[in-house]
Amino acid sequence: MFSLKARLAAFAISVAVAPQAASAATGSAADPADDPAYMWDLGDLYPTPDAWRAEYNRLQKEISNFESYKGTLGQSAAEMLAVLDRFSDARKTLNRLAVYAMLKADENVKIAANQERAQSARTLDTLLQAKTAWLSPEVLAIGAEKVHAFEHQSPELKKRFGFFLGDILRAGPHTLGVEAEGVLAEAGTVLGQPDNIFSQLASGELPRPEITLSDGTKVTLDQAAYEKYRQRPNRDDRKLVFDAFWAGFGKFQGTFGATLTTQVLAEVFQARARHFPDSLSAATFADNMPVSVYRTLVSQANANLPTLYRYLNLRKKELGITDSLAYYDLYAPIFDPPQPPKYSVDESKRIAREVTAIYGPEYTAFLDKGFAGRWMNLFPHPGKADGAYMNGAAYDVHPYLLFNNHDDYESLSTFVHEWGHAVHSLLANKAQPFETADYSTFIAETASIANELLLNDYMVAHSPGKAEKLYFLGRSLELIRTTFFRQTMFAEFQLAIHDVVEKGDALSGERMTEIYCGLLRKYYGDAEGVTKIDPHYCLEWAYILHFYYGFYVYQYATSIAGAAQLTDAIAREGAPARDRFIAMLKAGGSDYPYEIYKKAGIDMATAEPYAALMARMNAIMDRIDVLQREK
Repeated sequence: MFSLKARLAAFAISVAVAPQAASAATGSAADPADDPAYMWDLGDLYPTPDAWRAEYNRLQKEISNFESYKGTLGQSAAEMLAVLDRFSDARKTLNRLAVYAMLKADENVKIAANQERAQSARTLDTLLQAKTAWLSPEVLAIGAEKVHAFEHQSPELKKRFGFFLGDILRAGPHTLGVEAEGVLAEAGTVLGQPDNIFSQLASGELPRPEITLSDGTKVTLDQAAYEKYRQRPNRDDRKLVFDAFWAGFGKFQGTFGATLTTQVLAEVFQARARHFPDSLSAATFADNMPVSVYRTLVSQANANLPTLYRYLNLRKKELGITDSLAYYDLYAPIFDPPQPPKYSVDESKRIAREVTAIYGPEYTAFLDKGFAGRWMNLFPHPGKADGAYMNGAAYDVHPYLLFNNHDDYESLSTFVHEWGHAVHSLLANKAQPFETADYSTFIAETASIANELLLNDYMVAHSPGKAEKLYFLGRSLELIRTTFFRQTMFAEFQLAIHDVVEKGDALSGERMTEIYCGLLRKYYGDAEGVTKIDPHYCLEWAYILHFYYGFYVYQYATSIAGAAQLTDAIAREGAPARDRFIAMLKAGGSDYPYEIYKKAGIDMATAEPYAALMARMNAIMDRIDVLQREK
């Protein structure tokens, strides 16, 4: 509760996978980015930067005094409640300060004052963690019997802090002494540096190759250009993009390898310092997630590779490829609509309402409230951060959402996804006190990916012709490939590189490339003749920012499987399944995510959710087969 959890650690729930960079968009008098209606109003957080600074200074002084409460928690139930209430209020205020600072920084990453303010927020968080590092050891010293007696005496203590205190007691075997906890808290900034080094290299200092495409277009291949031009219909262009982009990464294989190795070493160090058997157990402990969930995911993805191969063979056929499918063929759309679909902001709002109407009036009311407010920063602007995210950490204000809208289908899909996060926050904040409102990423992505699945179904149902239906069915298949199979492959890679270090073997960029190549060949069917993997593209591991977030990406894959089972249940059962879904969102962080899932009728340690997802994927391909036979 007093350290930044998954949501606030990145200060956002984000769909961006690549490191953030400044937008290259240019503004003009007619640019919608200049219209205040499309810009968030941070005045709901603080009216001015000076007001923010005044609150920051006040809180910094208050936090600096927190060590004076050492030794007081066990005096009485009332004293324990008073101290925890004070600390909780400080965390809530710090969240609000951090949200303002991070959003302001992302408005224009080129303004130094904004970046300095964001760094100040991070520094204050480190201070809060250091000044409250004694709290868990003291609760453990008080002991479960006395803590439970205090909870019996004070219903408010139990209601607001019972889950938090129980979590501390559960963590007893992994909690160190006061001095050691303080050292680990202070070391947090140092241990987090690999992420910063990676971002600096990948987003700023990595040389960008220049290429000329078949139509004469000259392109400087930064990450945004790579993601755009790898979709080109011309196959030679796609190969050129891949060859040039990964050749650039290849020159820095050793540097990226050293950076990611340092990240892995930091995670292994922290796991061992806290007496965990391995880093995966340490990473899943905070959510009390059974390790079997992670391993079931990997085994189910491997068991269902024939379904992925079926899709890849369909892709090869539709792209008209006569030799082997190549890795650079995976991003070209397999179906093109007669006209590229366009969706204004108002149309995106309308579609989002219609797609999520299945959740009932309470969900829709929150959506309408958000649309009526100035909660969104919608369009690209010079200096604005790339990507998209929802930040719902300001409990007593409202969520904020950053987009870089281009009025295309990708923008619509992102809009629906991020508003799934926002309404999740609104439902949880209404139903839960601050202390149990913050939810796990494991639950968060389910809420948003469910919206994407519903959107895909909606677009197919509302498409006027065969070509449009095929386009959206193709998009649906790509969503499953990239969110389930690709993210699970990432999760398997993370497991493999941690295993290398934990066995005492050396890890390097070259070794990572070897491991990643093996996974690419397995997942994409190299030996089966499905996709030919060029070893030059096996540097892709060096491109993935999320590898610096610990064992994080597996939650995207579990989420789409859980979302598939949930949305299927809502379609079959109606209100009962819908109510279980809404109850899951309202639960916030009042229980562990695995248990919240089970209350909604889903057990992610079993094959059932994955069977639902694979049934969906095969049904989509069956539908394509039927449409293709129609005249």
